[in-house]
Amino acid sequence: MIYPLSLIFGFFIGGLPFGLFLGRMKGIDVRKVGSGNIGATNVYRVVGPIYGLITLILDGLKGFIPVLIAPSLSLNSVLVGVGAVLGHIFSPYLKFKGGKGVTTTFGVLLALAPLSFLIGVLFWFLIAFLSSYASVASLSIAVILPVLVLIAKSINLREGNLSNLIFVIAVGIAIWVMHRTNIKRLIRGEEPKLRWRRG
Repeated sequence: MIYPLSLIFGFFIGGLPFGLFLGRMKGIDVRKVGSGNIGATNVYRVVGPIYGLITLILDGLKGFIPVLIAPSLSLNSVLVGVGAVLGHIFSPYLKFKGGKGVTTTFGVLLALAPLSFLIGVLFWFLIAFLSSYASVASLSIAVILPVLVLIAKSINLREGNLSNLIFVIAVGIAIWVMHRTNIKRLIRGEEPKLRWRRG
């Protein structure tokens, strides 16, 4: 029972749509504007940078905290993390629609593999800055994270274990699937660019 309970626990916490809640505080339904996504990038674009930053933190915490407390609840940390990411992507509170899962993945990774998390975040911001596309950074990170875990394994770091590798590969595939519309827009040259300065 531990494995299904771990997935369910993570799923219902990961499904909390903080971006939607914060948008409604400003009278905006983020599902109906911009990209229609409930994640931090769309909240940043259509509600504002402060709300985008708060969404980023909360979406990360809903991956980090459940994984962190999983051992004290006798749950499997990796499966709780998988559940949290799936919950964000297929929110049970929004008829199983949600975000892309990148920030929640980073939150889970912070708890499971902090060094890979740190390097991954640095890569994300570097790629986002150089390309001006959040989607390009996210798609790149989905490929980079398994490499980082393999490197950790090769130098005998504790976080370079098989469970973590399976996690980053699985969520990496999910991230690519969830970004399929972004990929089409990138090919057509229609993907919105990040605005690092407002106004």
